Amino acid sequence: MSNNLLKEFDTLFSNYPQLDDCQGDIISAFELIKECYLSNGLIMTCGNGGSASDAGHIVGELMKGFKLKRPLTAEQEKKLTGFFPEEGKYLSSHLQQAIPAITLTDQTSLSSAFANDVAQDMVFAQQVFGYGKPGDVLIGFSTSGNSPNVVNACKVAKAFGMKTIAMTGDAGGELLKICDITIRVPAHETYRIQEYHLPVYHCICAMLEDYFFYDRS
Repeated sequence: MSNNLLKEFDTLFSNYPQLDDCQGDIISAFELIKECYLSNGLIMTCGNGGSASDAGHIVGELMKGFKLKRPLTAEQEKKLTGFFPEEGKYLSSHLQQAIPAITLTDQTSLSSAFANDVAQDMVFAQQVFGYGKPGDVLIGFSTSGNSPNVVNACKVAKAFGMKTIAMTGDAGGELLKICDITIRVPAHETYRIQEYHLPVYHCICAMLEDYFFYDRS
């Protein structure tokens, strides 16, 4: 890892030494998402309640600048100015590089229709089946590791060649048995688990951003 990546990684455990046992899984999650981006894959996220907020939060950090500006490349700018000579500069200066990611928690019309017409615990699974392709990554947030809709989504993802990352509490639950990587933070209570999830995925996002978008010239 570069010095910047090591700094982000080390800072997490300096601030949260309780997470020390999660080091290997955090590195593995970073590597999995890195490979997904390099393969032009999609990151999908899901969760319930406060974990739904986390699922949306991580998408926000991946899809736009987190700690860096992430300017467009010269080639990307040229495409915009080639089509729109006057507005191209504005367009290119107000866009940022993105790691493609969507949260499955925000599609109210689809989710409510599928829950009403088919099955509530299969809403996320249906979206994974519809959007996902081999090599994509699903990140499931569940403090217990047993949320049926998250578990079913991970089962569908695994069956159809996608990679899965679970963010859970220390028990791991069903997701521990299913997912490629399970980051189990050392807490039992829901709110404490969620408090640990935030710095973990912020660290992963910062490391990804540094790896792909830090200007080392």
